[in-house]
Amino acid sequence: MSTHPLDTVKLRGDFPMLQKSMHDKPLVYFDSAATAQKPRQVIDAMDDFYRNHYGTVHRAIYELSLYATEKYQEIRHQIQEFLHAEHVEEIIFTRGTTESINLVSSSFGKAFVRPGDEIIISEMEHHSNIVPWQMLCEERGAHLRIIPVNDRAEIKLDDYARLLNQKTKLVAVAHIANSTGTINPIQTMIEMAHQVGAKVLIDGAQSAPHLAIDVQALNADFYVFSGHKIYGPTGIGVLYGKVDLLNAMPPYQGGGDMIETVTFEKTTYNVLPLKFEAGTPMIAEVMGLGAAIDYVRSIGLDAIQQWEHALLEHATARMAEIKGVRLIGTAQEKGAIISFVIEGMHPLDIGTWLDLRGIAIRTGHHCAQPTMRRFGVSATCRASFAFYNTKEEIDYFIDSLKEVANLLV
Repeated sequence: MSTHPLDTVKLRGDFPMLQKSMHDKPLVYFDSAATAQKPRQVIDAMDDFYRNHYGTVHRAIYELSLYATEKYQEIRHQIQEFLHAEHVEEIIFTRGTTESINLVSSSFGKAFVRPGDEIIISEMEHHSNIVPWQMLCEERGAHLRIIPVNDRAEIKLDDYARLLNQKTKLVAVAHIANSTGTINPIQTMIEMAHQVGAKVLIDGAQSAPHLAIDVQALNADFYVFSGHKIYGPTGIGVLYGKVDLLNAMPPYQGGGDMIETVTFEKTTYNVLPLKFEAGTPMIAEVMGLGAAIDYVRSIGLDAIQQWEHALLEHATARMAEIKGVRLIGTAQEKGAIISFVIEGMHPLDIGTWLDLRGIAIRTGHHCAQPTMRRFGVSATCRASFAFYNTKEEIDYFIDSLKEVANLLV
């Protein structure tokens, strides 16, 4: 992958939304962990498909359908390469990370989880990586076990080791925690889980846009991510699963495309990946996701990671200048996310003030209420950076925070 330095000015020109103003101020977009802005290349790819090539996939012999099907399959191969999966049929299209996790919870659960079995997650998971496992445990009579984190928001590996046992069927953990920015030691965690025969799902929603992923090197059993966080459209996501596991799991939904034959007496199911892709798929969204991955790879994930880490270090150092600030999540290994509170100020007030200055940050519990409780807060402010952000934007953000701190504290 490319490691050339980023031309941030040029790259920002690819994003129409970054040319906009908010409250008559230049937009400073620090909410890419929630959803990333879209480059023209993605917008144009979807527009071109709808204007010039639109047809459904897998269902017809006419030229438009054949083109759509061929392009759709090309993008599946592209994602296989992006994740370094061994087989193209290991790439399943879903509506996003949430549906990918629910698919595994439902289908893997039916195939493998029995009463008394255990599922392990961490204390700082997104609700999408908590609730489906709670539902599965309630349905199957299994037990949910929680890995605690330390005061820096790092997983306690000794406690994790104690939780693992022969009853552990699956470990589900975020690669990067959305609420704290912690990069979890997933390689070690996968190895530890496999030693007791457990499978591992990695929530890559926050990592796929920022780190190079090699699912074979990780030996992950499942890896999931969302298109809209990697500069693609909403409504499209990816589930990677090892081929033998996916073959052993029943379909998640019934309908068109996932069948081989249907009679009123008996239905037989299609081969992978179609077995898990019932109904007319998100064709234009897949086109957009393909363009987004092309775009990210043209920049180079190594270069992206280096620049975002520089932004994180600059912002972290400058946050110390803010009176009464407390960072939530100070792990040694972090993604480009800063979660914080300021003593005596509600995050909503901070977010509202920054909005008037043209700065978009996230405030609230970030769909991670157990994490908030772990750190004794109900909500935080979260600034999250992408390769299109600059140190000048961070300086403006810090100066604006100083103003609000002086006004309201």
